Amino acid sequence: MRTRDTPNLPCILPSDRALFTNLRRIESSGNGRVIIIIISAQSERGTSMNDTPARILVVDDEPSITEFVSYNLKKEGYEVMTAADGATAVSMVQSTPFDLVILDVMLPNMDGYEVVRRVRTTSSVPVLFLSARDTELDKVVGLEIGGDDYLAKPFGVRELIARAKALLRRSSQQESTAGASDYDEVIEASGITLDEGTHVASGTHGPIDLTPREFELLAALMRHAGKVLSRDQLLHDAWGWEYLVETKTVDTHVKRLRDKLEAAQVDPGLIETVRGYGYRFKLLQA
Repeated sequence: MRTRDTPNLPCILPSDRALFTNLRRIESSGNGRVIIIIISAQSERGTSMNDTPARILVVDDEPSITEFVSYNLKKEGYEVMTAADGATAVSMVQSTPFDLVILDVMLPNMDGYEVVRRVRTTSSVPVLFLSARDTELDKVVGLEIGGDDYLAKPFGVRELIARAKALLRRSSQQESTAGASDYDEVIEASGITLDEGTHVASGTHGPIDLTPREFELLAALMRHAGKVLSRDQLLHDAWGWEYLVETKTVDTHVKRLRDKLEAAQVDPGLIETVRGYGYRFKLLQA
């Protein structure tokens, strides 16, 4: 039932998956084993870590969706700005600091994927994709080009808010540790070296060409070398995602990662499948 101050909202399916958990950062000693797990503090409702209202840009060409999302974010205490097309969104991100961008994929003239490609040349602002496209391939493409999460339409308001808060917490934690050299670790295991400061991967025969998502996945596996990690653990530990409908996204990335290792003359069998559970990075004896 609408009240007098409630805007004309579109029909959105309800969701009860509003789970709130602290994010984790895992440090490595350089030999592929975990030393410390640091639990980050949650920020207050609607604020960033410095207690100022987080600023969110909502980009959608459907006014009803923009109004619905903006209304509920403002209720949570966030500062909200809107754009109805990709070009405007890119210009706004370049001229105004945002803490989060909520971005529709199917925009006129410039789609959401192209928006992210252009934004990523100058900004690392977290991006939450909204889209009626909900296939596994669509999600993988969105995440590979630089998106941080992907929410299929129709969606529940509680899930939207939960994902927005999760991305804001993750971003605040990363900013609080930015510039600390202690976090720029070099991980070495089974003939592979990962430099987290430069995001460079190399094997015994030279560089390994990896996307950012593939690098993060391999780093998570190598930190836990010799141990089995579930798909849920990898989603969280590698990418900080608290919500993702299909954990088979991990399977898609593992397949691509194995292909990249093989192309670099590194044994793809170093990433072992543990049926019914997940994956393990094989720790070879020196």
